[in-house]
Amino acid sequence: MHKTNPLLVEKCRTLRGKGFTLGQIIKVTRLPKATVYERIFDIPLPAKIKERIKREAVKRITKFNRERKGRCIPGRIVPNPERWTDELIFLVTHFIFDGEIRNNGCVYQNRNIALINRVQNFMKAVFCLGPITRYYPESGVHRISYFYVELANYMKRKSEELRKYIKIAPEREKKTFLRAFFDDEGCVYKYGNNRKIRGYQHDLGTLDLIRKLLNDFDIESRIEKKGREVVVSGKLNLIKFRNKINFSKGVFINPNRKNSIWRKKLEKRKILEMAITSYKSLGSPGVHYNRLY
Repeated sequence: MHKTNPLLVEKCRTLRGKGFTLGQIIKVTRLPKATVYERIFDIPLPAKIKERIKREAVKRITKFNRERKGRCIPGRIVPNPERWTDELIFLVTHFIFDGEIRNNGCVYQNRNIALINRVQNFMKAVFCLGPITRYYPESGVHRISYFYVELANYMKRKSEELRKYIKIAPEREKKTFLRAFFDDEGCVYKYGNNRKIRGYQHDLGTLDLIRKLLNDFDIESRIEKKGREVVVSGKLNLIKFRNKINFSKGVFINPNRKNSIWRKKLEKRKILEMAITSYKSLGSPGVHYNRLY
């Protein structure tokens, strides 16, 4: 034990008895931290003092977080592109529908590894960011997460802008938006003489936006409010959807759903082709897929 003036030792214990913290005693006595602690460790702080220290710590942390919100940690820069591109529309759309834009970052989850890989690749290309990845074997769902406050703030702003911009966007960008929506929220239904493409979304405003964008491609659709879905049906409309929008390659249905008709793993675009060819006289034009995918 460090030899210390007995008067200073007594002063340490007296100050502690008055509710002084370790740091305050060190400042007054100018003794080493270890020396002071050895003399006062058996004298607990009063409950009121502990509560005050706790409140002050919470206040400091809250102030720091508020001042830092939306700002980069020193040395880290997350790009904030202002110009819309196919890749950016693809990312924002997927985070809107099968993802989450949280206060502290963005998360995307899907059982189709093809979509997970595309989101991951585009995030690397556009934002230079890598994800935290997880896989849930019991459900077959993959999840990638990007915990960056500045990214979350950017994505919140762009998701609001996209709903307005996409209405006047070039045709190619509208295709990207629609394909991302149907990849995440869509399915193909073929049972007997019923053939249709469905896109689910609880928000009716979003369904109306999808319906209007499909109409820009001369694809007729209707909104079924009860089921909260936009529906494309009829031979010509299915053909137009296949030729102008379609589903992404490698996007499969979930064969394990209780209401699954197929009971096996099939690509959505394969089912769509089966639905179209099931008509007696097809006579359809050639397929033209979006080169981005």
